[in-house]
Amino acid sequence: MADSWANLGIDLHLEPAGSSGLRRGLTDALRDAVRTGRLAPGTRLPSSRTLAADLGIARNTVAEAYADLVAEGWLTARQGSGTRVAERPVPAPGAAGAPVRRRTPGRPAHSLVPGTPDLAAFPRTEWLRAARRALTRAPNDALGYGDPRGRPELRTAVAEYLARVRGVRADPGSVLITAGFSHALRLLGTVLRGRGARTVAVESYGLFVHHDLLAASGLTTTALPYDELGTDTRPLGTEGAVLLTPAHQFPMGTPLRPDRRAAVVDWARRTGGLILEDDYDGEFRYDRQSVGALQGLDPDHVVYLGTASKSLAPGLRLGWMVVPPALLAELTAAKGHSDTVGVLDQLTLAEFIASGAYDRHVRAARQRYRRRRDQLAAAVADRAPEVTVTGIAAGLHAVLRLPPGTERAVVQAAHWQGLALHGLAFYRHQLAVAEPLEALVVGYGTPPDSTWPTVLEALCRALP
Repeated sequence: MADSWANLGIDLHLEPAGSSGLRRGLTDALRDAVRTGRLAPGTRLPSSRTLAADLGIARNTVAEAYADLVAEGWLTARQGSGTRVAERPVPAPGAAGAPVRRRTPGRPAHSLVPGTPDLAAFPRTEWLRAARRALTRAPNDALGYGDPRGRPELRTAVAEYLARVRGVRADPGSVLITAGFSHALRLLGTVLRGRGARTVAVESYGLFVHHDLLAASGLTTTALPYDELGTDTRPLGTEGAVLLTPAHQFPMGTPLRPDRRAAVVDWARRTGGLILEDDYDGEFRYDRQSVGALQGLDPDHVVYLGTASKSLAPGLRLGWMVVPPALLAELTAAKGHSDTVGVLDQLTLAEFIASGAYDRHVRAARQRYRRRRDQLAAAVADRAPEVTVTGIAAGLHAVLRLPPGTERAVVQAAHWQGLALHGLAFYRHQLAVAEPLEALVVGYGTPPDSTWPTVLEALCRALP
């Protein structure tokens, strides 16, 4: 990866004074930039060739200055990874030798945390049209307390859509509308605990927020093994349920293998356990046919969970469950005696789906996200060849595998570049049965198109 010195925002103001004077001036300027925080720990410096060309000096002068600072511990150099600012403690203000000024990173300017789509691309005009049509056609009783399962218009539209696009076996009577995935998981936790369940198996890598929601219901989580083939469901035993992301494992990005799909279905049938299928980004697959929902293999033992959070916007707070008949009454009772999701938003989404606007929006979003994914993969391959991009056949995020021992430094360097993102360790269950991996989990859905090139450039500067 090659950066220009101008991109680093440092002006050395070198004056011609012979090679030794230039070398000394460059060394002093770099040392001062590191000491004062203008060059953050982990920042990769331009190659000696690039910096020499930028400054109009000899390459040997730059190489010697770099070597001096490596020897002093200000910089580090490793074959294939270039020269970087060393990770070193910064003295506290007032300490002996402390710098007068210290740069601290403020609130990140851009987010690469996965989980949110490009909100600037929300289809406001089409949504407003659907809202007007839905409100005009709505019967008066639609504005009452309503069926706790949700409006029949939306349950019908969701059932038809999921059957057509995701291979889900559903009818409107088996669909429950929820205020997003977290609401659905809380309801499921209540029902599972009431049925006597004590433990839910989860994947070694996932969202701790979901584990906390289950814990709040009185359930303990255990972690399934993760290996080079993905999540391994074969060790399932006496757990009351298992929470999986089978179409596109979050965050690793791999689909659940057919033999492990069969194993978890066999476990559910044999033990009466429940499979909770989180199909969080099933619409966004790029390179081949979408992986169908696990629910289609056994609707009696799988609760299918989906939301509009990735396809439209999380702020809508609209999700759905497709529920086995044996659970329907208990989940409806747990939801309450009246609908808890805004009726007008439900009617609008039903109209949005039925009119074909939802399909058009998803197709356009899929093209946009695929373009970003391709740009991300190409930029990393070109500028950080030691980093491997994986998990990109689907979804709104990529996993960037890092050289051993670099994850923490790269996350910090990205923060100094104004980026919010997480390393893979953030998503690792405390009881994970998996070899620790070093990686970044990069959500490429959130930045709007206008800022994506800037964000991608900043990310590449932070990579080893």
